[in-house]
Amino acid sequence: MYKLLLCLRYLRTRWIALASIVSVTLGVATLIVVNSVMDGFTTQMKERMHGILSDIVLETRSNTGIAQPNWYEERIRNRLGDSVAGVTTVVTLPAMMTFQHNGNSHTQQVNLIGIDQKTYASVSDFSKYLLHPENRDQLDFLLKEGGYAPDRERMQPSGWEYRRPIARYRKLVNDRVRDGRTAEEEQAAEKSRYEALQQQIQREQLQSNTAVTESQSTNADSTDPSAPANSTTPAAPSTPDDAATQTDSSVNSLMAGPGIVIPNKAQQVLQFDPEKEQRTGIVLGISLGSIRGREPDGTVQDFFFLRPGDDVQVTFPNAGTPPRGIDETFTVVDFYESKMSEYDSTFAFVPIEKLQHSRGMIDPRSGIGAVTSIQIKLKPGVDLNTARDALRDEFPPTHEFVEVRSWQETQGPLLAAVQLETTILNILLFMIIAVAGFGILATFFMIVVEKTRDIGILKSLGATGTGIATIFLGYGVLLGTVGAGVGLLCGLLFVWKINDIARVVEWITGREVFDPTVYYFDTIPTIIHPFMLCWVTLGAILIAVLASVLPSIRAARMHPVEALRYE
Repeated sequence: MYKLLLCLRYLRTRWIALASIVSVTLGVATLIVVNSVMDGFTTQMKERMHGILSDIVLETRSNTGIAQPNWYEERIRNRLGDSVAGVTTVVTLPAMMTFQHNGNSHTQQVNLIGIDQKTYASVSDFSKYLLHPENRDQLDFLLKEGGYAPDRERMQPSGWEYRRPIARYRKLVNDRVRDGRTAEEEQAAEKSRYEALQQQIQREQLQSNTAVTESQSTNADSTDPSAPANSTTPAAPSTPDDAATQTDSSVNSLMAGPGIVIPNKAQQVLQFDPEKEQRTGIVLGISLGSIRGREPDGTVQDFFFLRPGDDVQVTFPNAGTPPRGIDETFTVVDFYESKMSEYDSTFAFVPIEKLQHSRGMIDPRSGIGAVTSIQIKLKPGVDLNTARDALRDEFPPTHEFVEVRSWQETQGPLLAAVQLETTILNILLFMIIAVAGFGILATFFMIVVEKTRDIGILKSLGATGTGIATIFLGYGVLLGTVGAGVGLLCGLLFVWKINDIARVVEWITGREVFDPTVYYFDTIPTIIHPFMLCWVTLGAILIAVLASVLPSIRAARMHPVEALRYE
């Protein structure tokens, strides 16, 4: 009992003990705040990453892609069984997007992604990041009448209500320009333009057929023996005219939609009416069509230079060897906003059939299109690494250059960098508690020297060395417990009120803690894990106890006669 009484007495009467407690408190509170904020940022980042990436991706580096995706999908479902929640096929390409704004031409690099609008939402959270409510339910790549994010004033009007007046105005301007030409000159110019366009289409079809034939020959040489017999790609159409007719009809069926009339490809350019018709739809990352900035009053706004209803030109390579550039015009039908700058500033989504037709990836005989990747969504609770390893056994790296990766491996460098940053911060901040531990060590040595006479008296009254050591070890435990407990409460309170504290800091300094034009969130995200609270608190107590070990041993080894003689 005397040990506890002495520990409490030392803790209450010595101001130097208060300094040690404050050091431990600050260290514990800082660690809790930093870990909570870092966990909040990391979790939110992973959720946004996983929102666009499926669990497992089966992809190829071949320019011609995976020739028989249906066969691969069947093998995937047979191998994983009931673990599969969804499978979709994707064509991903590097591309350049060009658009007009204020009379000037602008070009941006994009990652062009061809998706199946019926199945892509089953493997990712893609749909919930679209701006139009109807597209969140089911994407159809058709321009809507309106209703795009009504809370964004700078994007209004959008859709057909924006496209029609612009197209009508351009018609008037073109009519005024043509007023200076005679009817014969106008007819001759249209005829010349039509003939040149037909020749260009024939050249493109010949190049496309040549690329398809070469890729089919390559695939036939490297076909997996276990693949079905009909996986060999058939020959191309016998004549260029047949190929042109087949491709034009496929493109027309692809681009047609409710209320949209799309004529022959050559006539489409000559007779296309943007006031009533649209091109193939494209969904852009919101940063491809806007810039986040501030109003004169300091309000953060998105300044849009593209809206749903605008047309953009996209240039991408075909599937031939060597690849050649293909130019296609698309109509912006929606924006995608995941609040991940890497995605919002590069991703552009189009129908997968459009890319397959344009690049020459369609098998003319079977009508099956090649893809660059197959994405798989697993059911909740399924082990990601186990499923990945099973697919790697099914499709080894030598299998037609096919590679199986999880979404975490796809974003491995970024996730590793975040994890390394968190680890280094924990090490640096734990040094604060270590400094407090050295302070406790110095304090205890001073107390042992100061209390030499008391130690001698206690030993002369019968106190053992273990009992004397227990007094100072208990003192260290009390210092660590009180400091860690107060630090735990302060850290939790700080995390709870962190956004209010941030506003106070902004008011005092006149500067924002996190610039919303750079960081796409309105509040500071925080997540508190009970395990983190436990290891931080116990770690602080352990450091305080370890700091009191040496002084305790010194006090325990003192001889009572020598201790009294010293006094």
